[in-house]
Amino acid sequence: MTDPYAVLGLTKTATAAEIKAAHRKLVKISHPDLNPDDSGAEAKFKAISSAYDLLKDPATRARFDAGEIDASGQEKPQRRYYRDFADQPGNTYQRGPQGGFGGSGDPGDIFAEMLRQRGGRGFSPFGEESQAMQGHDLNFALEVGFLDSVLGAKKKINLPDVGQVEVTIPKGATDGLTLRLRGKGMAGAPGAGPPGDALITLTVLTHPVFRREGDDIHVTLPITLDEAVLGAKVSAPTIDGPVTLTVPAGTSSGRVLRLRGRGVARAKATAGDQLVELRIMAPAVIDEDLRAFMEGWRKTHGYDPRKGMMDGDQT
Repeated sequence: MTDPYAVLGLTKTATAAEIKAAHRKLVKISHPDLNPDDSGAEAKFKAISSAYDLLKDPATRARFDAGEIDASGQEKPQRRYYRDFADQPGNTYQRGPQGGFGGSGDPGDIFAEMLRQRGGRGFSPFGEESQAMQGHDLNFALEVGFLDSVLGAKKKINLPDVGQVEVTIPKGATDGLTLRLRGKGMAGAPGAGPPGDALITLTVLTHPVFRREGDDIHVTLPITLDEAVLGAKVSAPTIDGPVTLTVPAGTSSGRVLRLRGRGVARAKATAGDQLVELRIMAPAVIDEDLRAFMEGWRKTHGYDPRKGMMDGDQT
């Protein structure tokens, strides 16, 4: 089997973060759907997924590094002899002082006793207990829109050897969340081994209006000069649709208004809020009426909002 570290372009000294980063990078460029002209794309993709599946789990990785399992995750067979069990506590047929056996003295009885204790489940002294091997999990990447991630959605995707499946994006899904599709991975080993799972890692796309921090949604809302001075009721976007927002008179740029419960509503969690930062936008064109008014107002009502900024000690 191919060294999983080599498949991901890493060495055995790679950190968990480096393994994850290498996997995400390779998944995005090696998916068979993105390489229709490469006959070996599917095999490469499966090798990448299998390598990551082995190395992402610290316990499995440690067993591989120790040589206990191979690159496919299967146990490396070890020959086991009756003498390996002869001196274990509880063995009825322990060896005597001269290397013989107590009790019946028949080495074959050791095997019979072990088979009896294990219920006759196919144990062999020359190998591990036989069992059907489950297929490997496969890893995939899926890009989802911002609103689909916060509101939840259902997406249909095509998986190699499986076909089209439906993926449920839960409400409040975050970037990097991994969803598990039971039984949609690689087929098990011959002999009725169950299939593995498909692991779908989500990449949440950015939104031109909304920004998420935890379960809160942040929005920057432009307002006009007169709305800021006189106050107004304006329409503000939320993830659930537009709402009417009251802009207090005398509002300055940077003021933040909170819309409670208008953020992300995850299952079994209190919904977040939407934070609306107001930003005063001057008209694209300053006409003569506005210019004349502002010049007159400046002469009679001028003020300095920066007064005092340079007073006192500056540290």
